[in-house]
Amino acid sequence: MRDPQPSDPQLAAARYAAEHDGDADPAEPVDIASRAADHERRAREERLAERRRRDKAETQHLWVERQILDAQRRGDFDDLPLAGKPIPGLTSNDPDWWTKALVEREQLSGLAPESVLLRREDGALDARLDAMWDEAEVRDALAEFNARVITARARPVDGPPLVTPTRDVEAEVRRWRARRRG
Repeated sequence: MRDPQPSDPQLAAARYAAEHDGDADPAEPVDIASRAADHERRAREERLAERRRRDKAETQHLWVERQILDAQRRGDFDDLPLAGKPIPGLTSNDPDWWTKALVEREQLSGLAPESVLLRREDGALDARLDAMWDEAEVRDALAEFNARVITARARPVDGPPLVTPTRDVEAEVRRWRARRRG
């Protein structure tokens, strides 16, 4: 006959695990008390780990404050470039002020939408063509530019609309020749 249900939940869990453990040998006696003790130890360790995570999150700001005070005492914040002045760009209502400042400060290029890049390239295309010596090279550059404009028109709009026109290769070659003569 089976024992009546125990009132201790850990002991009940250990008994259940022992009875339903597929790896256990039914002829071998099961130490219910040691299983219950293992279960209790794991639960205690989990509670302790959770409390440590919670305490760390609650006290992290104190550690940060201590680091700042130590740095102030050492003089790490003395003579900074913008000491006592407002941070540039914070007074504007532009949400992308930091990104724009990064692009300007690091002199990054090629980070604009394709329509803007093509418009810039269109503006500088005559100077680029004037630096070329061979008519075939000029034709290739114009064909490549026109292909990129046509490809950009076929894509979904990413940013401002594409208003850059394709260039008439023959007309541009005539203009290139005239600039070379004059």
